[in-house]
Amino acid sequence: MAAKDGAAQSLDRAGASRMTPAYYKTAVFLGLGLFAAQLMWMIYNTYMPIFLQAGNPAFSTRLATRGFGLSATLTGFIMTLDNIAAFFLQPLMGPVSDRTRSRFGRRMPWILVFAPLSALSFALIPIGAVMIPAAASGHIEQLAGPFVLMVGAALVMVLCMALWRTPLFALLPDLFPSPLRSQANAVVNIMSGIGGILAFAIGGALFAVYEPLPFWFGALATLGAVLVLFLTIHEPSDLVEAAEAPGGLKVLAKLASIPPENKRSIALLIFVVFFYMLGYMSLETFFSSFAVAHLGMKPSAAALLLAVSYVSFLVFAMPASAVARKLGRKTTVGIGLVVFAAVLVGIRIVPTLPVVVVGLAVGGFGWALVNINCFPMVLDSSTSEELMGTYSGLYFIATTLAGTLGPILNGRVIDLAGRDYRVIFVIGPLFFLCSLLCLLGVRTGEVKTER
Repeated sequence: MAAKDGAAQSLDRAGASRMTPAYYKTAVFLGLGLFAAQLMWMIYNTYMPIFLQAGNPAFSTRLATRGFGLSATLTGFIMTLDNIAAFFLQPLMGPVSDRTRSRFGRRMPWILVFAPLSALSFALIPIGAVMIPAAASGHIEQLAGPFVLMVGAALVMVLCMALWRTPLFALLPDLFPSPLRSQANAVVNIMSGIGGILAFAIGGALFAVYEPLPFWFGALATLGAVLVLFLTIHEPSDLVEAAEAPGGLKVLAKLASIPPENKRSIALLIFVVFFYMLGYMSLETFFSSFAVAHLGMKPSAAALLLAVSYVSFLVFAMPASAVARKLGRKTTVGIGLVVFAAVLVGIRIVPTLPVVVVGLAVGGFGWALVNINCFPMVLDSSTSEELMGTYSGLYFIATTLAGTLGPILNGRVIDLAGRDYRVIFVIGPLFFLCSLLCLLGVRTGEVKTER
């Protein structure tokens, strides 16, 4: 325990104004958790829609992968079943982890139990596709067993993910003071970007060899990341004591006591997150389908194409936090939304491979400006350190609800457009515009001065 106490004491949260080597090291290790989550999500979002739609002649006659032959609308609905369940769990996990008391801290017990369970269920997802006989591909009425296995494993995975992702994100404000949260979030998101790149690059190569391999790779990487996270991240004992303070976690009462002008800003900020994630997740769900159906690419090549945006995101993650220090978080997020929306409109106008590659690279820059700074804005809208887990839960209410509605909406629009997947590049910018309009009314979330 001495080593743990020393690690915690090396991060002096009081009055810290710059990222020391100890802070950078902590951010990297904390980022391993998001690395694991992002690795699994990107593999899931890339290949799950392919499995669900393959075998349907309206999807792609060039696709050799066996699947269930579903429509885009039904595929979008299935891709949101997990989010519907997670919607009720993730916002609860912030305050629940606030209340948790153990020798390992408040957040870590949830990560240690449910991250491995999510990895194991993730590894089972592609088994359903492997079980499909070639002659039965696309005939869902003959594939009840494989279909139940795939969707059931996906539901278990995301339920478990919901139980550990919010506690994971709540560690960031536990370990970093307000002035350092954009920088720390940049480092954490760099680790996320690395996870996305590995999902697309290594995952794409593995998918071409044997379809379940990307899922097994993601599961093993997650188990390893969680082990390192447990060995290196130690929660400050003073925050554990604060969580035990009588009445310190009467969340609704404390939210009700927020000044009216702050309530309005926080509500608008949650809508900012909701709308930009609605646009982003809608695109993320069907981009691989667009690449297969309209660019004539194989699923493995489509995954490599998506890696372009993640490389760009990785390169611009730290500069995005620097831009926020110069211009402010609100302005920086607004610029990112405009850039990303403009890129998507450009792809819709000229949906060719070179334009898509350039657009994804520029879009990665815009996404870094938004994603690096919006979560710290939510955290720094809080008036109490004890409610940081609760505010993390509010953030995930927005993202999970967007993940629930986005794929259903886009799938329906795609079917109405005659399976023209290019329509996703119209819907996305419209949601980014809604996000920008909400952002204009936000008055909280900038860096706070800590005592």
